[in-house]
Amino acid sequence: MDLQSGIFYWPSTINRDEIFSALEHDLECDVLIIGCGSSGAQCAYYLLDSGLDVVMVDGRRIAEGSTSTNTALLQYLGEKFYYELVNTFEEGRATTHVNLCEQAISGIEQASSTLPHVGFKRRDSLYTASDDEGVSILDKEFELLKKHNFDVEKWDREQIEQRYPFSRESALYIKNDAEINPVAFTYELVKVAKDKGFQVFENTKMIRHKVEEDAVTFFSDKGYQVKAKKVIVAAGYETLDFRKHKNLALESTYGIVTKPLDLSFWHKRTLLWETKRPYIYMRTTEDNRIIIGGLDETTNIPEERDNKLISKKNQLITEFQKFFPNVSIQAEYYLAALYGGTTDGLPMIGMYEDLPNVYHVYAYGDNGMIYNMVLGKIIGELVTQGSSPNVDLYLQTRKNIHEK
Repeated sequence: MDLQSGIFYWPSTINRDEIFSALEHDLECDVLIIGCGSSGAQCAYYLLDSGLDVVMVDGRRIAEGSTSTNTALLQYLGEKFYYELVNTFEEGRATTHVNLCEQAISGIEQASSTLPHVGFKRRDSLYTASDDEGVSILDKEFELLKKHNFDVEKWDREQIEQRYPFSRESALYIKNDAEINPVAFTYELVKVAKDKGFQVFENTKMIRHKVEEDAVTFFSDKGYQVKAKKVIVAAGYETLDFRKHKNLALESTYGIVTKPLDLSFWHKRTLLWETKRPYIYMRTTEDNRIIIGGLDETTNIPEERDNKLISKKNQLITEFQKFFPNVSIQAEYYLAALYGGTTDGLPMIGMYEDLPNVYHVYAYGDNGMIYNMVLGKIIGELVTQGSSPNVDLYLQTRKNIHEK
């Protein structure tokens, strides 16, 4: 699958000091994880102390798929508005999801505390109203967030203008979101898994499988096989190569990373985003760069996506200057990438009768790393305990309140 193009920032920030070979022999194990990007690494995290014999494989090098273009704003609110999730799934289920996303940020923080140089930092978010409709949307969001005790403030125009060089009618100031270096985090998690005894193989593409009575065997493109009691297909968007689903849609997104600059103008280096759809979002990095992303397109055709890259790069600079008109920036890195989401707004775990003991991770949406942590924990519980209290919320068989 053609995932992305451009000049990527995150891979330049790590030193690949660990050697991972390709699979060159047959194996048997308790758990096979297909995918060593963000999804696979975060699933592995919840199996580190399980005592299970785990094998991890990836068709590329570690963290070289969509993880390498993840902008890694860690926010518990997502592209689908909270009130829309309530309208789709009812208030209790929607609130459970938002709570799980907030807890996932703490889970990533805990995991990061044991890893070197992964760039985790708590950041507040400013969620601005793009227009009059956005003001109404934020009012609904704020009412729900306060009702369920999330740490959020509603700001008016004066409060925004006191802190930022732009003006909006209203905004939500959301406490304790976060940011991270997604490639460093993923790479270091996989190294820890290897140190714990997991067998890790890169440049090993799985192309077909065979279901047996008590196991599933996956075969690589070089003819080697891994026979496992349980399998986690955590290959990012390439999970769709193993099993498609009507609830999933692929589009394209764009991003730039600037050259380093003085960021003293940026209040608390907050994460910034807005109510319009598609929206622009921004964050800073440890080495004083700015990441700007958005301008999503409905196309999932790589040629169409890539043909717009240069114009989108320039548009993102223009959008930035609407927020910070007196700040000059230069894009040193820029990208076009495949972007996926679910039509109902929740990430998904696929479990199918014809593939027993195989779990498909569809952590699709703007909060991919958050969703990976949520789904990784649930799948870890399914693998080690046989059940999880929140699995029904994310299964592909879930129904919303409008379905019988």
